[in-house]
Amino acid sequence: MAHPGRSLRLRVGLVFILAWWPGEGRAEEAPGAAPSEQAAAPVASDAPRESPELAQVPMASEGPLARTPLLETSELAQPRPAFRVLPVVVSVVPGLLFHGLGPLAAGDTRTAGRLFAVEGTGLGLLFVGGAPLALTGASRRVVGPLYTVCLAGAGLFSLSAMANLYSTVSPAFTPGVAAPRLPPLELDFGYQHVSDPNFDYRHFLALGATARLTSVRLESAVRLSPGDGNMRLRLGGAYRVLGEPEQARGGADGTALDVEAGVIYHRFPTEGFFMGSAELGLRGRYAMARLSPRLEGSFAEVSAGLAFQGYGYFGPISEDALHQQLLFTFGYGVYLGHAGPLRGEALLYYDHRKDDYAGGLKAGAGVPGHFGLRGRVLLSERWGVSADVQAGSAYVARLSAVYTLGGEP
Repeated sequence: MAHPGRSLRLRVGLVFILAWWPGEGRAEEAPGAAPSEQAAAPVASDAPRESPELAQVPMASEGPLARTPLLETSELAQPRPAFRVLPVVVSVVPGLLFHGLGPLAAGDTRTAGRLFAVEGTGLGLLFVGGAPLALTGASRRVVGPLYTVCLAGAGLFSLSAMANLYSTVSPAFTPGVAAPRLPPLELDFGYQHVSDPNFDYRHFLALGATARLTSVRLESAVRLSPGDGNMRLRLGGAYRVLGEPEQARGGADGTALDVEAGVIYHRFPTEGFFMGSAELGLRGRYAMARLSPRLEGSFAEVSAGLAFQGYGYFGPISEDALHQQLLFTFGYGVYLGHAGPLRGEALLYYDHRKDDYAGGLKAGAGVPGHFGLRGRVLLSERWGVSADVQAGSAYVARLSAVYTLGGEP
């Protein structure tokens, strides 16, 4: 991969633009409302916002993001819009091509303008990265940073499309909120099925653990096929650079930026080889309510990094290979639950890595990664479920039980 340092700097810039741009220039709020305005009773559609937890969502309470207004005062005063069928239809046809037509059909010109701007930025990045790739024939000297720019453009384009759809259906339900705190320790155990025409393995035992220590998160995951002996082990961690710790979000909206690192060992005993890698990257989450009140309860997630990998064969050492892999993911998610123990989230995502069980799609320019949908819900103070489905060159489905220790979910 050419120029990994330069491509990493591009990714950091894109994450910061996504996290800070919509709130820029709003530090100067309008003068305080008149006493009669402050005493006005909320309308019925505002009732969910009167919850003690939801009332804190519009402003990050502490930490590096504490002074970042989520929404303008005039936007917070508006009741939730009524659900209408026409904007939903328009958000699909022709809204999948023109992101912003959904809220525009609903009369929300501000949200429409912002989504059009995000879509235009994504298309611009696709052109800036794609044109030189085509002109140079994807030269190895420039393919790394330019492909990263293309992925960032595709990410913004896809996220604006999902936001366009969500903005029209969100008035039909009360949006979820980010859990004010996550358990210090989570254990999960379950079953994973893999359907891959290139390998014989099918059934896997799925085990995992997550520990949260203030600003640090430690993770481990194991996938083991009892019949085939195939095993994939990942050990990783993350440090929170911006945003509230997961154990003490309080009323924060979940917007955060983490530095992540990990190591992977994947053993293929039947085929006679193994793979090892070390990776480093950034992962950012952005509460979409900062972009528009219509997007309350949803979030965008983007990660970018680089993995250094090596393949080897059992027995006499021969033909070992070392190389680099660009890591890039983007997804659009929603929070599940409002109060009580029922809390969780779901995320529809694209993952550019191709060394996992799902592999990469055998279509399109280059070798794309895979798509997936994952979710996690805590059903009580101790128990929950998590699931994940992926589609690439192989199909992967996982269902696990989650047990928490050390605190309430």
